[in-house]
Amino acid sequence: MTATRTVVVGYDGSDFSMQALDWAMDECELRKLPLTVTHAWRWPYGEASEEAKAHLRKAAEHVLYHGAACARSCSTVADVTTDLYEGSAGERIAELSAGADLVVIGSRGLGALARSVIGSVTLYVAAHACCPVIVVRGPGPIPVPANPGPVVLGLSPATPDEALEFAFGEAALRQLRLMVVHAVHLQAMAWGTAMVPLPDVEALTRAGQEGVAERLAPWRERHPGVAVEVRAVTDTPKEALGTASAGASLLVVGADRTRHREGHLGTVVRVLVEHARCPVAVVPAPADRPHREQEDETLAGHGG
Repeated sequence: MTATRTVVVGYDGSDFSMQALDWAMDECELRKLPLTVTHAWRWPYGEASEEAKAHLRKAAEHVLYHGAACARSCSTVADVTTDLYEGSAGERIAELSAGADLVVIGSRGLGALARSVIGSVTLYVAAHACCPVIVVRGPGPIPVPANPGPVVLGLSPATPDEALEFAFGEAALRQLRLMVVHAVHLQAMAWGTAMVPLPDVEALTRAGQEGVAERLAPWRERHPGVAVEVRAVTDTPKEALGTASAGASLLVVGADRTRHREGHLGTVVRVLVEHARCPVAVVPAPADRPHREQEDETLAGHGG
């Protein structure tokens, strides 16, 4: 008997977590999955009496049950369960991700102060979760645009197949077009006596487009209803994907953890989680799978 899959959302009562809850409810309705609302608490002031801790636990229960009540009253999700945990929020959400199809968490902008308080939870979950993690940026309810933007996928030779499947699946569920961005970054060259030949930008771009087309072919066959646009651009991955995120409904990036130490997000992925102008989905590859050969370490989607 297989375990019931679910969508897990971290909820702490803030406007930011309410936006994550809105997104998670949409995902449950689209995927026909149950929702697990989780809230973690712990006493932050050193030694304390059990009575004092009991008061804090009661407050945490109130926060959690409020989130679950919102989900039950504001969506058609039939199965909403709660998970109250004493300890680290990041560790608990990562633990729950092992039995989830998707994790959704909010972000408070991830500036210097936010990273030290709540942003560290967001980054921890994105780096350690066993399933895709959607980081929903900004406070308040999610506005419903009249003309929603595309799902954007950052694609490089190192991008795991799971990221492609997730991006195509999300575009199909939301009936959005898929924009695949492949960044061909030309390294800056130092002028000197021994000059290297200038790169053939057109040839590099054309080769990139051909490689992308070949990589996308199996997923286009599986998802014939998804309209796909491919953009090969000469820019750094973070600039190319940051620009594309401005008009996107969702940005999908792969976290190739086989190339990094456990629990470490690559530079490009981390920058996008912190600064993208739309929600970001971080999709991991199974840790035991050998990674694809990295043809160009500056290509889009590289977790470098």
